[in-house]
Amino acid sequence: MSVHDELTSVQRCLDDLVRSVRRLEQQLDGGGLEMRRVRTDADHLRESVALLREAAPGLARPKRPDLVSIPDTPYDTTLWTDSDDEGLGARDRHAP
Repeated sequence: MSVHDELTSVQRCLDDLVRSVRRLEQQLDGGGLEMRRVRTDADHLRESVALLREAAPGLARPKRPDLVSIPDTPYDTTLWTDSDDEGLGARDRHAP
């Protein structure tokens, strides 16, 4: 299961929890401080999952690096005038 699917499942469960808490609160005629705490905790969980959902797209999909096109035309030979050949040394000197 992907992260998006897991977050959707958690969101559905939390929505069910919030509905059940509201029904329970109505049956208990408010329920006092304890019921208020349960309702607040359920709301905090919903907010936390919403924050995770916002952060998930960046985590779920790694960014691909930008592609650099390399032209088919030959390079300018003046780029290599003062360069050393790898393993052979400078052009005006002999290899050891």
